[in-house]
Amino acid sequence: MEVVSSKTRKGKLLLGDGVFSSPVFLALLLQLLAFGLSYLLYVTDQWWFGGILSPYFLLTIHASLAAGLSIMLGMSWWWWLIQFIFPLAVIASLVFQLHPALSLCIFLLMVLLFWSTYRTQVPYFPSKSSLLPCILEQLPARDDLRFIDIGSGFGGVSVSLAKLRPQQSFYGVEIAPFPWLVSWFRAKLAGPRLGFYLKDYLRLDFAEFDVVFAYLSPAAMPELWVKVRSEMRSDTLFMSYEFKVPGIDADVTIKSNANDPALYIWRI
Repeated sequence: MEVVSSKTRKGKLLLGDGVFSSPVFLALLLQLLAFGLSYLLYVTDQWWFGGILSPYFLLTIHASLAAGLSIMLGMSWWWWLIQFIFPLAVIASLVFQLHPALSLCIFLLMVLLFWSTYRTQVPYFPSKSSLLPCILEQLPARDDLRFIDIGSGFGGVSVSLAKLRPQQSFYGVEIAPFPWLVSWFRAKLAGPRLGFYLKDYLRLDFAEFDVVFAYLSPAAMPELWVKVRSEMRSDTLFMSYEFKVPGIDADVTIKSNANDPALYIWRI
């Protein structure tokens, strides 16, 4: 475990919004653009070469264009993957004539798992076990400490910390129903000092907690920082795994090893 840096300088944060900055809007626009370019290639092939390109080749071109355009515009990696898979999945469902019940089950599972990822821009990110010693090293030792993992997924971070610090209280908040349900059952088996909320973390009052931990996405950090600064009490800690707050230097940066993401810590 290595403390990479320790800084106290604070900066200013500028926010931007608008419908055209929405990744959902942009993803749809890029899919339409990729389809248009693929169709243009299809027409050219039919006109000049008599249709030598196979439909599956054109489909792969469409998927690759959508993913490539997403990369060029700096979208997050999970959007590249979604953009590539989406047209392939649509055609596969038509070609293999999936039973409607199977399609419905797949859809419901995706909804329960990812829920409002389209809005929050925060997909499911499992954290590494090497993260736990980094967090423990920075947690105050007092028994009344209250820690919360926002976007807690299946509850791994809070459950593991609760086992190592049974005298302290650990919580998680998750907006997707299926991961929350799993973490809720885990909490029932672990004891009274562990709990999970099913809600948007933006509806929580951060003033109730001494440590707020996040493993979200770059898109979520600006709005989250505004909430942290407006609600968290003095002498509390805000931790973010892998993702920095744009324009704000962390007070402490820790890496468990050279190949792992950093844990960024701000003292409020």
